[in-house]
Amino acid sequence: DPAHRMAMDQLPLYVEDVVSAQKDQGPGVLLGIETDYYEGCERFLRDWINTWKFDMIIGSVHYIDAWGFDNPSQRQVWASLDVTAAWRTYFGLIGRLAGTGFYDVVGHLDLPKKFGYRPPDRTLEEMAKPALDKIAGAGMGIEINTAGLRKPVGEIYPSALLLTLARERDIPVCFGSDAHSPEEVGAGFLEAAELARECGYTHYFRISRRKMRLVPLKNDLFA
Repeated sequence: DPAHRMAMDQLPLYVEDVVSAQKDQGPGVLLGIETDYYEGCERFLRDWINTWKFDMIIGSVHYIDAWGFDNPSQRQVWASLDVTAAWRTYFGLIGRLAGTGFYDVVGHLDLPKKFGYRPPDRTLEEMAKPALDKIAGAGMGIEINTAGLRKPVGEIYPSALLLTLARERDIPVCFGSDAHSPEEVGAGFLEAAELARECGYTHYFRISRRKMRLVPLKNDLFA
């Protein structure tokens, strides 16, 4: 998926740019990366992650086998398959992602809803709980990701249902805009903070050198 991903040989330039930005005046800049989980990737990632001094590693799943389920060019596949089965496979992969111990945060937890295809809430809850249990057991957080507001689903990732289940398991949250352009940075954060409060969160986390620190979720956080 070269339109949305760095090639491996571009990563040193990215790190160099971040390190350069860290020397500038203004907001602190951290070194983070979003890294996909694929079945069979574990051996490579185990060594590769330790090569770099990341502040945060987001783990995400965008593929079920070779199907890029959130890719607009492959959207039509949703209409020809068992939606519930696809979601069940997806959450199985999320559970495996958590089990690796490689990641700090799960990105856009319910990404398969991007085009509006999803199972009933009761089924969704049943299939998500084991994955959330593994996320909690791994000491990971989840991202409240506002990119869904800009997608066909028109809704933050994850839904209030899943976020409430995460809160019941004391899974910490952070905020992400999944910006693919500068003007999208921080977009939708007021709505994200409100959703977090509605689901029972009083704190969010900040992270540096892969160590989380809980911070009160104040009413004027993104004002």
